[in-house]
Amino acid sequence: MTVPHFTDHAANERTFLAWVRTAIAVMAFGFLVERFDIFLKIAGQSLHKSINLSGQVASALVGVGLIIAGALMVAAAMIRFARNRAAIESDTPTPPQSARLDLALATLISLLGIGLAAYLGLTMLHGTHP
Repeated sequence: MTVPHFTDHAANERTFLAWVRTAIAVMAFGFLVERFDIFLKIAGQSLHKSINLSGQVASALVGVGLIIAGALMVAAAMIRFARNRAAIESDTPTPPQSARLDLALATLISLLGIGLAAYLGLTMLHGTHP
């Protein structure tokens, strides 16, 4: 038995799985960022230094934002997978999909990355006291 358009379906599935892997990595990184203050506390204790954790709110916001972005990526991947599967099965030509969702997710992750960089910069400048 052969599957019609098998290579197209396989490519669609590989793309879906790549999105899901990326989303899992983004969510795991978000969790790490959200828990970064715990690392700073432990590092400060082992180095016998006081760590100012004034950026806890920023860390939590960026971390939760990354987790939400990862969840949105999974949702977008599911929608894209289903649409592409239907387009592959359809005999009628379909126009290409809009890239708005992709661009919105990329913008969100870029903004969260800038927020993370700002948080880390402030922590490095003001966070460590002997």
